[in-house]
Amino acid sequence: MAQFVELWVYLSATPLFGLTATLVVYVLAQAAYARLGHAPWANPVLWSVVCIGAVLLLTRLPYPTYFAGAQFIHFLLGPAVVALGWPLWQRRGELRQRWSRLLLAALAGGGAACATAVLLGRALELPNEVVLSLAPKSVTAPVAMGVAEAIGGIPALSAVFAVITGLVGALSGKYLFDGLRIARDPAGMRARGFALGTAAHGIGAARALQVDADAGAYAGLALGLQVVLASLLIPLAFRWL
Repeated sequence: MAQFVELWVYLSATPLFGLTATLVVYVLAQAAYARLGHAPWANPVLWSVVCIGAVLLLTRLPYPTYFAGAQFIHFLLGPAVVALGWPLWQRRGELRQRWSRLLLAALAGGGAACATAVLLGRALELPNEVVLSLAPKSVTAPVAMGVAEAIGGIPALSAVFAVITGLVGALSGKYLFDGLRIARDPAGMRARGFALGTAAHGIGAARALQVDADAGAYAGLALGLQVVLASLLIPLAFRWL
């Protein structure tokens, strides 16, 4: 027992722990996800967060110590998002034909996501900084943090809201689309993917890509459009207000 404690103390103090724990937990969660037929409630990102959070809480391991190793995976977030551009390049012809409708849909979806979050926050009488942190919740976390900082919100809180929004979208999207009777034909899958990328950013796009290649491509497009539009328009809108 004493040797185990010594080993734990050694591993938990090294960057290798955060990296190894993240990889092991995610691989196990992904295996369970595949075994359960990719059920939305078994989303590997959700269960990885729950499991790693529980370990940090039970062991009282400081988050900075864990992140010292996990940052190597965090670095890959950028290349992973850029890689979503490849399916778009393969469909560049149809994107040229639909660019105006896609841009209008992105503006409507992003505007609705931001406006409803702010109005709900105001209705619940949340502190102003929290409301401002909610505004970019449907944009991928790194960009949401930058937007929140620009408009007077709390970047760390905005990142939390973004992750929760992505998980909620990935978990509920299938049931919502089925309830709205959105078809599973090619056009319907493109619509589902674009909606997921708009409302649930990277986590939603990853879910869409697992379901259908077209859905994943349009989710990646929606994610990219929201990054650009939110970065430009949300700070301007709050400046005018």
